[in-house]
Amino acid sequence: MKLLAKYGIKEVFGIPGVHTLEFCRGLNKGEVTHIQARNEQGAGFMAEGFGRATGKPGVALVISGPGVTNATTALGQCYADSIPMLLISAETPSSTHGKGWGELHEITEQAAVTRPLTAMSEVVTDPAQIPELFAMAFEIFSSKRPRPVHISIPIDILEMPVDEEWQAVKPNGLPAPDEAQVKQAAAMLKEAKQPLIMVGGGAAGCQNTLPDVAEKLGALVVSSTAGKGIIPDDHPLALGGGVTCEPVHENLISRSDCVLAIGTELAQPDSFYSTLKFNDKLIRIDIDPTKLNDLHPCDIGIVGDAGLAMERLLEELGSHDGEAVRVAAIEAASDIRTALISEAEGSSIQHIKLLAMLRDCTTEDTIFATDACQIAYTGAYAMPVMKPKQWLFPSGYCALGNAIPNAIGAKTALPDTPVIAIAGDGGSMFTIQELLVGAELEMPLPIIIWNNNAYKQIRDDMDRSGIARVGVEGLSPDFLMLARACRCEAVEPNSVDQFKQVIKDAFAQNKPTLILVNEDSDWLKS
Repeated sequence: MKLLAKYGIKEVFGIPGVHTLEFCRGLNKGEVTHIQARNEQGAGFMAEGFGRATGKPGVALVISGPGVTNATTALGQCYADSIPMLLISAETPSSTHGKGWGELHEITEQAAVTRPLTAMSEVVTDPAQIPELFAMAFEIFSSKRPRPVHISIPIDILEMPVDEEWQAVKPNGLPAPDEAQVKQAAAMLKEAKQPLIMVGGGAAGCQNTLPDVAEKLGALVVSSTAGKGIIPDDHPLALGGGVTCEPVHENLISRSDCVLAIGTELAQPDSFYSTLKFNDKLIRIDIDPTKLNDLHPCDIGIVGDAGLAMERLLEELGSHDGEAVRVAAIEAASDIRTALISEAEGSSIQHIKLLAMLRDCTTEDTIFATDACQIAYTGAYAMPVMKPKQWLFPSGYCALGNAIPNAIGAKTALPDTPVIAIAGDGGSMFTIQELLVGAELEMPLPIIIWNNNAYKQIRDDMDRSGIARVGVEGLSPDFLMLARACRCEAVEPNSVDQFKQVIKDAFAQNKPTLILVNEDSDWLKS
């Protein structure tokens, strides 16, 4: 725990158990605060939310066996979306490993469970290994593609005394791009007549250079959900998370003569397209060299930190001014934005209305932690955010139940920043018990539950496929009563004005406020 504090960690999320008592001895020293989750999945999601909001690792501390398996969903989500997270767990005594004696919490090979979901999963066999493993973990978080790490410590190792004072190791810097490739990319982009920039979460460090590069080239910018806000969504060249929308694919991606993809896998969960139809040249900038020639091979592949690469690219573009290209691009962006809103159908119209209200009554620095639900899908293109890491969405692994604990983790990391959770009625039930954590921490946290009494996306897919509905219309709880039982406020607004007032009031509370919004309410359709 002292070593964690030296790496800048101030909080860990978890639930104590008999196998983590020695961790608790260290937590009682006061350097690191323990936040009690109500399920280890919630603890993992809280650590994930911390990482999504800050780019720094959140830490979950759990027992062996079921604690680890409960937390693995959050590991999978952090792995898929390149989020730093450290899972520290206990493990059965090292003398029992491989014996099959049926030890309490026994997994025959615990590290093997998490290895496919982490950048590193290791079992400690000697206390002296811990500083080395921590150094390796924080190196991954700081100078490589950030992904989760699991360090598992058997309880007999935890009980061993250590005489030395462990020290943190300063991670190396981010890798710099190849200068010659940056020059080639600049020359290729200058010649483009319809350039397009696609950004993912790995481009977060480009927020100061991306608008200038886009303006010089006259390039439209479209993002994944993780890339929202790297260029403000209200910029005339920005199309927000529009990569999920057909007009962007048909009118931009498939027609562009040069695409610059920055910090994005160009993966199916980002766009809902298995492969993207690029018309001509593709330039990729990524910290992970394995991405440059995978499903979408590129003409120029620049390995390095996206922020550093874009600083150099901006320098290479010099006085280039694609004014004619820019004018046409701004007009095209306006047409696409108008089409996306005007062509909305069904419940998406209500989503757009509610999101507009929400934007009207929140500040520009507000963070929105969303679950995998239809209103969040609409929000990818319809909810403008102005900075990176303000729209938290589980695009890659796409689990359910992350919104509430993600919001708690984000609020823990950034206590002075407004945070709102947005979840569907179905997904919220996976981790609804974590409302108690928000109440315990006295968090002023608005939690919007979009209620349609169904797993509606799956229900809609069944209906479109001609499949009789199965398991998508279960009984919902009385959400207001449930929230109050968890020591939270609870309101069901019945007008636009009341909804806005409820959001304002929620930020003034010393506890979460569950705000129930029923799909097809008259005030959403009027």
